[in-house]
Amino acid sequence: MKQSTLIIIAAVIALAAGIGVKQLSSPTSVANPSSQIQLPEFSLPDLAGQQHNINEWQGKILVINFWATWCPPCIKEIPEFIALQQAYADKNVVFIGIAIDDHDAVSKFITSKPINYPILLANEDGVALSRKLGNLAEALPFTIVVDQQSHIVSQHPGEFSKQQLQGIIDTLVK
Repeated sequence: MKQSTLIIIAAVIALAAGIGVKQLSSPTSVANPSSQIQLPEFSLPDLAGQQHNINEWQGKILVINFWATWCPPCIKEIPEFIALQQAYADKNVVFIGIAIDDHDAVSKFITSKPINYPILLANEDGVALSRKLGNLAEALPFTIVVDQQSHIVSQHPGEFSKQQLQGIIDTLVK
């Protein structure tokens, strides 16, 4: 009797953990416009040290991706982001990479794999910024999608599939 109770408890815990992981790995979209979160203002430097305020891209659909050179799922997403940036550039869509990494590592990476969208450097401050934008698990990669009115419409911890991201962008482009 005691062993079957333990098995049932273990199964319930495993089920709850599985549901939690599923929730963390699924994109979160904000459906109710009145509850949409406004993208907070922030500034970060690029590789040349020039500061960029997020308002530079106001009025555009933004795909903001937090990543690092040491993160395999982050690196796996980048070619898809490059292709999507190219495909949607004439539709007012801008991808922005925020590297939670040091300058030298990012510079070396960009030299070996050119990226066609802005890369900003956040170092450790990027973790706090991503948390402020909804990354409660502090996962990398972490991607948000922002509409033309600067509302965060999707938050996605973990790897984002090209198809999932295209669906969100296509909805906003229409």
